[in-house]
Amino acid sequence: MRKLLSNIAYYFKGEGWRNYRKSFRYAFYVILHPFDGFWDLTHEKRGSMGVAHTIVILTVLTHLWDRRFTNFMLNNTQWSKFSIWLNVLGILVPLIIWVAANWGITTLFDGKGRFKDIYMGTAYALTPYPMIGLPMIFLSNVVTKEEGVFYTYFNTFALVWAAFLVLCAVLMIHDYSLLKGIVVVLASIVGMAVIMFVVLLFFSLISDAVMYFVAIYKEILYRIG
Repeated sequence: MRKLLSNIAYYFKGEGWRNYRKSFRYAFYVILHPFDGFWDLTHEKRGSMGVAHTIVILTVLTHLWDRRFTNFMLNNTQWSKFSIWLNVLGILVPLIIWVAANWGITTLFDGKGRFKDIYMGTAYALTPYPMIGLPMIFLSNVVTKEEGVFYTYFNTFALVWAAFLVLCAVLMIHDYSLLKGIVVVLASIVGMAVIMFVVLLFFSLISDAVMYFVAIYKEILYRIG
């Protein structure tokens, strides 16, 4: 707790705030110059975990605000089934699993990036989503239904751009060739599926075990009674 408070105090000081703003502005350099940007992000220590957390939070908020404030003609959200927490976890959980899977795979493929570097690079790669998504939410409410096709195009472009930046981050952080980077990305996606399967299997077994002991407990109470 003391360390957390000291980190927060540091960011509110003059030097900490200047470094934060500098790292935040650097995110826009990264998305326009991905190869140089991602290399310097980790190898030259130009990135910031604080900015990485901020971009992830903005990504989550953009996703939620998109569901809430986008023009109803372009928004197919079913509010009867909408859950804020499921939508938040729908972004954070895949992000964490991606970082874990990529770290595990790159460890086997002589990757140079640490867990922290992979998270930071992935977070910076998400910058186009809130950068484009937030203005699109506003514009969706001032365009006609026919013009709404641009809303879809720009949002799709933001996702494709972010995916390309993730690939660039893998190449630069781990110092891979293009072919090796693509193979590692595909292997990481398979690794994500494996991790999700193991986690679901684990919770399924735990659930079955709990139900089994609950059934035994009820049976004992029934026979005693």
